[in-house]
Amino acid sequence: MTFKERKDQLFSRFSNDIGIDLGTANTLVYVRGKGIVVNEPSVVAVNQKTGQVVAVGQVAKDMLGRTPAHIVAVRPLVEGVISDFEVTEEMLSYLMQRAGEFMPKKFLGPRVVVGVPSSVTNVEVRAVRDATKNAGAREVYIVEQPMAGAIGIRLPIHDPVGSMIIDIGGGTTDIAVISLGGIVRSKNIKVAGDKLNNDIISYIRNEFKILIGETTAEQVKKDVGTVISGEPHETTIRGRDLITGLPREVIITDSDIREAIGQSIDLLLEAAKEVLEITPPEILSDVMKRGIHLVGGGALINGLDALLFEMLNIPITIAEDPLTATARGAGIILEDLEKYRSVLIESEDDIPSNS
Repeated sequence: MTFKERKDQLFSRFSNDIGIDLGTANTLVYVRGKGIVVNEPSVVAVNQKTGQVVAVGQVAKDMLGRTPAHIVAVRPLVEGVISDFEVTEEMLSYLMQRAGEFMPKKFLGPRVVVGVPSSVTNVEVRAVRDATKNAGAREVYIVEQPMAGAIGIRLPIHDPVGSMIIDIGGGTTDIAVISLGGIVRSKNIKVAGDKLNNDIISYIRNEFKILIGETTAEQVKKDVGTVISGEPHETTIRGRDLITGLPREVIITDSDIREAIGQSIDLLLEAAKEVLEITPPEILSDVMKRGIHLVGGGALINGLDALLFEMLNIPITIAEDPLTATARGAGIILEDLEKYRSVLIESEDDIPSNS
């Protein structure tokens, strides 16, 4: 056993291990030995008069679009990147405290693995690391979300065999081909859950002259959203009539949503094709045999797996419980940090100071 392994073993007696999937839409927290204990929207409500945080998570999300002038419900992560450092720090601190309710009290701060998008820059890595340390972490390890997702669904990432994963989150979609413990080819695009919600808002505004909020758009997407035609579905939505300014309700069908999100879905399909086109032939052969794995909330979009299969002619598998795959992966990394050390983004000391 090396000195570092002995030191880690000693420290583990005095501190807890936490895995965090830091998402644009939701943040999940995994506690070693307990599983996923927190799953909250990445939203923070702030009182602008006092600068105090009023609420975090689901309570804050319920406030979106419903707050008085002096309280603002903000999403501190935009497209997978920290846009408000202090608010992110407050959110992480709150979530780690919530996780603390499920852990024994330890003398030292927790060891934390955090999942970030694959396109993350050195500056953004440092921001995540600093925010997590300021929230109370003793040690912080950063892992790319598609890699964590692949580990979470037990793909053989260390073997000389190619695996392909598409992680459709709230702010970004990560498409990655993995082999021998590393990402061979990847692409990160800003087409994900939030973009689809905005597409729905724009479509309903243009076609029906009704203004709806983000929460309504999300609900419509879940209720009747589909990317392939099939049995018709419809739902009623309420919003503000842009002409009269008064409330109005209309019926929205699945074909409306298909038309609204069609362009963004095409971009996602195109990105998947581009990654396949630059994948080495031997690995491509593995992917054709083993299929493509979908994780993240976007994996649940009705008909997406069938559409991908139709366009790419490669088997598509939706992971079991795709929403929690990345957080589960962070947890598995914590179980055996030495085994997975090679998949982590280098520590702050290794990041060039001129980045």
